[in-house]
Amino acid sequence: MKSIMKKVTKAVIPAAGFGTRFLPQTKAMPKEMLPIVDKPIIQYVVEECIASGIEDIIIVTGYHKRGIEDHFDSPSKELVQLLESSGEEKKPLLEEIKRISEMANFIYIRQKGGYGNATPVKNARSIIGDEPFAVMWGDEFIYADPPRLKQCLDVFYKYGNPVISGVKIEKKEDLSRYGIAELGPVEGNVFKIKRIVEKPDPEEAPSNIATHGCYVLTPDIFEILENQKPGTGGEYYLPEAIDELRRSGRDIYTCVVKNAKYYDTGNKLDYLKTVVEFALKHKDLNGEFRKYLASLHV
Repeated sequence: MKSIMKKVTKAVIPAAGFGTRFLPQTKAMPKEMLPIVDKPIIQYVVEECIASGIEDIIIVTGYHKRGIEDHFDSPSKELVQLLESSGEEKKPLLEEIKRISEMANFIYIRQKGGYGNATPVKNARSIIGDEPFAVMWGDEFIYADPPRLKQCLDVFYKYGNPVISGVKIEKKEDLSRYGIAELGPVEGNVFKIKRIVEKPDPEEAPSNIATHGCYVLTPDIFEILENQKPGTGGEYYLPEAIDELRRSGRDIYTCVVKNAKYYDTGNKLDYLKTVVEFALKHKDLNGEFRKYLASLHV
């Protein structure tokens, strides 16, 4: 059933995890703050939200994530004075750090409750209220044109039901790393989700479309989250709650993202690949860094 459309202006970014794959680095630094050259991962996620029309960024954190709040805060008086006194060369940096703090209305919540990626969404209920909203993971991103979230929102506004971004998995052996959807065609790159099989055997996967990373949800998900039973490992999982919503009669759609490249920065190898790729594109590094890579004999 298509509901009355409200504009989606809020996005929840879960960012309370420990980032154990990157220890010891993430003992003191939030994994979402790992740099892609000179910009942290989570800033790419926030910028995607802003480019898609989001106004309120709700970041759900833990006690060890203060660096995220500091990054999006207004620059200190001392830093502003230092950059201003450094002349024209530092002026673009000053403008950039001011822009970061003014991109959106940032709201921070400390995560409370059980482990799992459903808990931070549940924690945001009082701020979301009775509105549709987006959820974006804070430690991975997709470069797409138009932005991935914007593509998902367009589908949401047309069909009035929850939408999950879909990513085509090119290598068959990688299907076992993701939740893979069984799909029913709707139009073009839009499908209805019949079910999601978590980390299937590649030979038994229902498709090659992974559904994760970007969600547009309706507020009826909260009743399910409030009553959700823990899943594998005693954790609470958002995809399981969405599947329960589907079984209750809600249509759930996926938008297979167009013109996109997925950057999984949640493991060391893919993180390093992402850093190298972005360094090769960076205006200050491109030439010299490319020469350096070519000079390596390993």
